[in-house]
Amino acid sequence: MIELPAPGECAPGETLTLAVDPDGGVIRRSVVEPGVRVLTEAMPASRSVSVGVVVPVGSRDEDERLAGASHFLEHLLFKGTRRRTALQISAAIDAVGGELNAFTTKEYTCFYARVIDRDLPLAVDVLLDMITSALITDADVESEREVVLEEIAMHDDDPAGVAHESLAEMIYAGSTLARPIIGTPASIGAIAPAEVRAHYRRWYTPDNIAVVAAGGLEHDAVASAVAAAVAAAGAQWAPSGSARARFIPLGELGTRRPIALPTTVGLAAGTRASGPGVGGFADRRARQRDTEQVNIVIGMPGLAQMDSRRYAVGVLDAALGAGMSSRLFPEVWERRGLAYSVGSFASRSSQAGSFGVYAGTMPAKADATVEVLLDVLADVAANGLSDDEVARGRGQEAGSLVLGLEKSGARMMELGGAEVATGVLIETEESLAGFDAVTAEDVSEAAATLLAGPRFLSTVGPDAEEPADG
Repeated sequence: MIELPAPGECAPGETLTLAVDPDGGVIRRSVVEPGVRVLTEAMPASRSVSVGVVVPVGSRDEDERLAGASHFLEHLLFKGTRRRTALQISAAIDAVGGELNAFTTKEYTCFYARVIDRDLPLAVDVLLDMITSALITDADVESEREVVLEEIAMHDDDPAGVAHESLAEMIYAGSTLARPIIGTPASIGAIAPAEVRAHYRRWYTPDNIAVVAAGGLEHDAVASAVAAAVAAAGAQWAPSGSARARFIPLGELGTRRPIALPTTVGLAAGTRASGPGVGGFADRRARQRDTEQVNIVIGMPGLAQMDSRRYAVGVLDAALGAGMSSRLFPEVWERRGLAYSVGSFASRSSQAGSFGVYAGTMPAKADATVEVLLDVLADVAANGLSDDEVARGRGQEAGSLVLGLEKSGARMMELGGAEVATGVLIETEESLAGFDAVTAEDVSEAAATLLAGPRFLSTVGPDAEEPADG
């Protein structure tokens, strides 16, 4: 585990070598005036480079009036800067065969590009031009407002997505984590251009952002490209003097009231009613949609990002619902023919998480599907998984980890999350050792803890009803 220096802890110009791989990979970190953090991982065999600018603001940082502002702002930064029009921003990366995109999470926003190694300075310049010098005109806000409203409507047409959003609203009730990242038609419709610009000025400052890159690169070249782009921005882009620390507790953001949320599942019972346990639901929501199937999601509070039990829960997730050899697939699909789509999930953020199962089925089979899902969860909670299931789960987690991290984009995302959210970078070999060390007893203990707490049911589909308790 590599502990990263806190924001403001390192002096500009200082470069730290954090890790050296036997194959020649190197992870380095430095700070460029006036406070921009630069974290890179060299992948010697790669000719591509993925570079991102990560800003530690997401939907959890918004009050109710500004719900969706971070995602709205993400859109607006593509609309033009003092040096480039919207067309020139996209054309610059298109001209070198690259990719330019962005995404917003509950905890941070990331703008990224993927190019061949020789075009890295261009990618850094385009990204930091967007970050430092966005115009955010009234006209752009109004036109992009309509685009975001269309995006919300598109998401509302995805019943599986709606079911998962509804589950999050129940699990994280009372906190900003319960809100959709994209906002609502009411909140997006009400945000004024001046409020969007204030959100931009508050968060998009040199001492808040981090530039992360992975692939065929030299750290000093990345730092030099960042310095040049910052110089091009001019003196108007200045530090705020109040950079966000990592792990800011929920409830200490702005003027938000204190929020009680579990940081581990062991605290869940102390922060909300535990409900009837495996056999019932602490809360249930059914949403009507004119679809052929009912989408069913059963979930519960899970683990925070750095919880020591994350490896055991990862193995549980893989063995329970990942692939055709998982516990759920043969039981729900092969033996009973209840659903074509079935699986499990484990989601973690810096301070909270969720765990659950899902299925899509015909309305006439919805009650039976819920009953079988509950039966499987009850059996796992009571009896755990077999040694063979745990072994397969370990292998699936290890294989997907390594195969995923062969891509420069995945490594860049790992660097970004570590720099702005967790403050620690977990090396691949450490993660592999964590999965290899998981025992059947570890998985059983994690399953019993997760599945004994409050559980929630979300259904979306035609004639959706709240099924009876199992």
